[in-house]
Amino acid sequence: MKARTDINVVWLKRDLRSQDHEPLYLAELSPLPYLIIFVFEPSMMCYPDTSIRHLQFQYHSLLILGKFFKQHGREILMFEAEAEKVIELIHQQFRIQQLFSYQESGIEKTYDRDKRVSQFCQTNGITWKQCQRDGIIRGIKNRQGWDTQWMNVMQMPVIYNQYGTRQLLSLKNPYPISDKLHEDCKNYPNSFQPAGEIFAWKYLQSFIQQRGRQYHRMLSKPLESRTSCSRLSPYLSWGNISIRQAFQFVHQSFQNQPNRFPYIQFLTRLKWHCHFIQKFEMECAYEKHCANRGYEHLNHTVNDAHLLAWKQGLTGFPLIDACMQCLKETGWINFRMRAMLVSFLCHHLDQDWRNGIYHLAQLFLDYEPGIHYPQFQMQAGTTGIHTIRMYNPVKQSLDHDPQGIFIKQWLPQLKALPEKLYFFSTNRLYHGLKVEEMRDSTMSLEALKKLNKRNFMKYTVGVFLQWLLINLI
Repeated sequence: MKARTDINVVWLKRDLRSQDHEPLYLAELSPLPYLIIFVFEPSMMCYPDTSIRHLQFQYHSLLILGKFFKQHGREILMFEAEAEKVIELIHQQFRIQQLFSYQESGIEKTYDRDKRVSQFCQTNGITWKQCQRDGIIRGIKNRQGWDTQWMNVMQMPVIYNQYGTRQLLSLKNPYPISDKLHEDCKNYPNSFQPAGEIFAWKYLQSFIQQRGRQYHRMLSKPLESRTSCSRLSPYLSWGNISIRQAFQFVHQSFQNQPNRFPYIQFLTRLKWHCHFIQKFEMECAYEKHCANRGYEHLNHTVNDAHLLAWKQGLTGFPLIDACMQCLKETGWINFRMRAMLVSFLCHHLDQDWRNGIYHLAQLFLDYEPGIHYPQFQMQAGTTGIHTIRMYNPVKQSLDHDPQGIFIKQWLPQLKALPEKLYFFSTNRLYHGLKVEEMRDSTMSLEALKKLNKRNFMKYTVGVFLQWLLINLI
């Protein structure tokens, strides 16, 4: 029987880049040949937080990265199978000495998967080195001192990955990507941001050179934010660029800018990005359970009609529907509009946050579990710490889209309306009535105010009663 060759393996996850990549750096330090793998896992692909746009972004990022590695005599092996099966397959054909990857601050399902891989590695004498990702620390009990530690990581030198000549290993792959997945992933819409490391840097450079000058003034506006925000979020989420790379590039670049304030604001938000992922790393139950368990006892009557209207962007509230249509088409809206969608679902429609959380996860091209679930609960008002945030969609329209340009772009059926009516509920229009047959839409604003007041009182009384119950017992 032929002796198996000793090798190492680099397992790519949410780190689809060639630079500032510690697992690849460690693999290059070792004298052993190594494989670079990426696994499309059926159990993850069918999980309700995943959509084809996520897979497409990963797939096209891998294609760009694969071209880079081909120039250096390497390739990325792609599989469609469960990760444990792939690691076992490789170990049957070779003898894995070390497995290199980044820690993944994902949902409980990915953490359970990692525990199974870890058990396989321990049983078979494989050393699994999981590198720290973006200053996120695994295993800490609290975040005391975390800010300082995170800043230390951001100030460490960016890893400059160099790739020498290596033996190209041949692996028999019984788990290739299926023709269907290939076809589904190939057809990547032009309305989405282009995937890959190259485009991550193009977006970052244009943000510094021109687009970011009005960042702090325009980040809340649904239209202007599309150009004034960095738009790095999908590239950070899928690891086309690291937080440290972005942090250091921006910090070094704005030294020569006459107005540093917008870029300082951006660096602050990079830190908040990691702050929420750190929270989720410590408490992944955010996905399914209220952060403050007292809110589990609040009753919500499921209204399928309201939920469907919200998901389809047919609520009759123009800014809500415009944002949802924009998300469907492009995969991105700014933070304030995301918060408003969640607030409207939970406070105005009085629906449980869990009934909408996977829908938005699927729509967000930049879906990052560590940000998505804590932020969703913050806007739903179930943390028990933050002030309940109730975004009035009419006020948000008047404040941030006063000419109705964004609304008209995504709801062209409203273009015939008088300007003052862009912002109010237009349910009659969605039912096919002519503009001149509509009554004064300000009635909807009064109804909205009443609904806001009723739901705010419901939440306040509910929380107070839970507090009384807990403390009396």
